[in-house]
Order: sequence, then structure tokens, then C-alpha cells
Amino acid sequence: MSLIAAHRAVATRAATFLAVILFCVTSCTTISHHEFSDPAASWQTKSGQLMYRTPNTTLIGEVLVRFSKTGDFELTMSKGPGITLLSLRQDATFAEVKGGLARQGWSGPVAQAPSQLRSWLGLRDQFLRGPDRKILRYAAGNETFLFRF
Repeated sequence: MSLIAAHRAVATRAATFLAVILFCVTSCTTISHHEFSDPAASWQTKSGQLMYRTPNTTLIGEVLVRFSKTGDFELTMSKGPGITLLSLRQDATFAEVKGGLARQGWSGPVAQAPSQLRSWLGLRDQFLRGPDRKILRYAAGNETFLFRF
């Protein structure tokens, strides 16, 4: 192998290595490290059932909802013990969604949420407006949420 070919091979490997490092660094900067408030004794907690309906799907599961007077919100929907379908944490400006219904999951500013999660992120305001309701019905677009506590 000639000296020029050896230099090209090293340069190509170095460029590839730098591209991978750059990708990793920029990917890490898009991951937010938002600090949500931990639930406290002053938070209101409700447990019951949620019926979630779209034109093609009806899903009924157990739901645990916690929220504070300052606007912190958590929702966990499950189907039987140990099977979390959706976990949502949200405050006035930021949200984090995980679980099978959220596919890969998402976290970021609420205003930049993907369209398929916006109805879920609208639930926070519904609970803050009517914290003592035993039945809460919310419709957004073609999705309907019916909570029974």
C-alpha cells in the first residue's frame, strides 16, 4: 500500500469516527433533562377506569391520575398488573410520554408535541378545571376519553 493510500484510509476512518461522535453529541443535546416535581401529599390522586376511543379503536384500562394545584400532572394507564400502556408527566410547559400507546415515546416542550399526542396533553387542563369530578369526558378531534373514578 502506498503512503498516499494509507493516509487516505486513515483520513476516511477519522472522518467516519468524527461523524459518529458529532451525531452522538448532537443527539444528546436534543434529549432534555427537565426536572418534574415529585408527587407530594398535597397532590390530588384519583384512580379508576379510562375508556379511550378513536374511530378504529376502543381501549379500556385502569388509570391513575395525580395533579397539583400548581399544574403538575401525571397519568398512568395500564392493562392489568405490570402492563403500562401509557405514562405521562406534564407541567405547564414540558411533557414526557412513554409506553406502548406512545410508540417510541416523546419528551419536549408541550407546544412542540407531535400531533398524535396533543389530545393526551390536553387532559392536564381538563383535570385542573374540574378536580372533583367523578366522571370526566374529553373529546379532541377524533379521540374521546371517558374517565370514571
